[in-house]
Parts: sequence; structure tokens; C-alpha cells
Amino acid sequence: MFELKINGKAVKLDVETDMPLLWVLREELGMTGTKYGCGIAQCGACTVHVNGAALRSCSVPAASLAGTDITTIEGLSPNSAHPVQRAWANVDVPQCGYCQSGQIMAAAALLKAVPKPTDKDIDEAMTNICRCGTYQRIREAIHVAAGTVKTSDASLNELVQYIVRA
Repeated sequence: MFELKINGKAVKLDVETDMPLLWVLREELGMTGTKYGCGIAQCGACTVHVNGAALRSCSVPAASLAGTDITTIEGLSPNSAHPVQRAWANVDVPQCGYCQSGQIMAAAALLKAVPKPTDKDIDEAMTNICRCGTYQRIREAIHVAAGTVKTSDASLNELVQYIVRA
């Protein structure tokens, strides 16, 4: 038995100590916002924050995180008012949406570490995989959340990109 602090609340768990955090969240606690993608910490669908830093939860034993502060997509903002969540909606980032909770968590950690990221900062930090290829919208939403571009500018840029591709 061990205890984790998840989204500000202490949770006592009686699971195998090698059970990955992802499965503790999804199967034991019913917190299904964090997604399973690859199981080998490559795709990023399972990204959560541990002490404010992005961590891929599928390959980390939950017991090893005792004494840390874990934040999931459910705990990022109680009413989806986090700047990244608002930007995601304003820029209309998701296509299928499966990877988006992990993308949002990675973006929020990036902005905490680098409040005004460049495109290079974003490209280096955002290593999550999006099968739908929404990387341009992800980058724009991060800039919107950082306040380095207005939503209307991002929307206009999307329209221009659409016209250029058509």
C-alpha cells in the first residue's frame, strides 16, 4: 500500500508497486482523460505532470511517484479555463482528439518552463505524436496561450494555409 497526491488530493492505493501510473489513473481511479497510446513512452498520449514537469505515465511505476505532486488533464483546470485549454478550443486544434489531453499537458508544462516559446522551443518540447497531423494548429494554440499571437491571427493564418493547400 502506498499514497499518491493526484490533482491535489491524497489517494491511498493497494496495487502492485510496478503498476504503471497510467493504469492506476485509468483502471483504479477511473480517470480516463489520460490516454493509452503506445505503452512505451513514445507517443505522449499518456502525458501528465509530476511536480510540474511533463511525464509519460505509461512506463513509470506508480509507487515510484510517492511524495510527488501529480496533475492529470482532469486536474489542470476544474472548468477547462487553463490558457492552453482555451487556446486549444479557440484555434480548433483537435481533429480526432485522441492525443489531445497529452498534447495539452505537454504544452502546459512547456509554457510553465518557457512562458513565451519560439517555434523552435515548441518543436523541441512537443514530441507527442498526433496521427491526424494537427501540429501547425498545436503550435498556433501554444502561441495563443502564451499571448504571442491573437486567436484571430491564428484563425486567419489557418484560413490562409487552407487556401494555399486547396
